[in-house]
Amino acid sequence: MRVTIIGAAGMIGRKLAERIAATGAIGGTPVDAMTLVDVIEPDVAADFKGTREVFAADLTQSGTSERVIANRPDIIVHLAAIVSGEAEADFDKGYRVNLDGTRALLEAIQSIEGYCPRVIYASSLAVFGAPLPDVIPDTHQLTPLTSYGAQKAMGELLLNDYSRRGFLDGVGIRFPTICIRPGKRNKAASSFFSGILREPLNGVEAILPVEDDVRHWFASPRAAVGYIEHAATMDTAQLGAQRCMTMPGVSATVGEQIEALRAVAGDGAVALIRRAPDPAVAQIIAGWPRAFDTARALAAGFVAEKSFQEIIAIYLEDEMGQPALKGA
Repeated sequence: MRVTIIGAAGMIGRKLAERIAATGAIGGTPVDAMTLVDVIEPDVAADFKGTREVFAADLTQSGTSERVIANRPDIIVHLAAIVSGEAEADFDKGYRVNLDGTRALLEAIQSIEGYCPRVIYASSLAVFGAPLPDVIPDTHQLTPLTSYGAQKAMGELLLNDYSRRGFLDGVGIRFPTICIRPGKRNKAASSFFSGILREPLNGVEAILPVEDDVRHWFASPRAAVGYIEHAATMDTAQLGAQRCMTMPGVSATVGEQIEALRAVAGDGAVALIRRAPDPAVAQIIAGWPRAFDTARALAAGFVAEKSFQEIIAIYLEDEMGQPALKGA
C-alpha cells in the first residue's frame, strides 16, 4: 500500500508518519511506500523500511497536486491547513490554503480516470457555530462563525460530493481540540488549552486567556493518529453519502482541566497558570461547540480517551518519557 501525508511536518502528520515507520503499516495494513509533503520539507520517519519520498510543496501552486499524487497513492491523508486564529487574521490566505488548496487536490484526483484513492480529510469542530444545543449530533446543521470553520465546512461538502461521484473514497474527521500538543504554542485560538497544561508540566508559566467555565471537546495526539489509522482501512459503505463525522473525545471545562492537572502534578504546577483575559480569543471560543453525541463515529469503530487525567498521562508518557506523577 502507498500512503501520502500532506501536512507531514505538523504535529499529527509527524506522529502518523513515525507510527507508520515504526509498525510498517497503517491500520494493520502493510505500507511499502510513503510520501511526506508540507510547505517545509518534513524531517520525519527516516527509519521507514519501505520507499520514502519527502519534499516541500504548496498545494496552492500550479502543478503541486499532480506531483503529490504522481505515484497514485492508495491512501491520501490531507492535514495541511492554516489554523483557526491565522485564518481569521488573514482572510485571503485562509481561503487560498484551506479551500483552494483542498479543491486543487481533489481536482487532480478527479482528473485521473479509474483512480479512486481513500482520502482522509482533516476537518474541525469549527464547522459548528452558535446557537448550539448542549450536546451536538452529527446531523446538526453546519453553521460556522469563523472563516476557518467556513473553509472546513466547504471542504466537507467537496469531500461528500467527490465521494458520491466516485472520484475518491472520502472519510472526513472532525478532530476534537488535540491536547496536550507538544512543542510551542501555534496561532490557533485553541492553543492555550494545551499551554495551560504543557507549560506547568515543564515548570514554565502558562497564560490562560479565558474563564474557568469555558467548556470544550478534547482528545490526545495519540487518539488523533488512531482516528486516521482506523479511517484508512475502515469499510466506508456504512457512511453512505455523509462522509464526515465528529470524533469521540472528552468534554471538559478549563476548570476541570486545571483540576486534572492538580491531581496529576500537584498545586505547584497549577500555580504556574497566570490568568490574562483576551477578549479576542474569548470571542472566538464562545462560538465553538462544547460536547457531542458521537454515536456514529463510535459505531464505526473510532475510539478516544475517557477522562482528562488519561489525556495528561498520555502526554507524560509520550512526550516526557515518564508515568503520571500522582495517579492518573
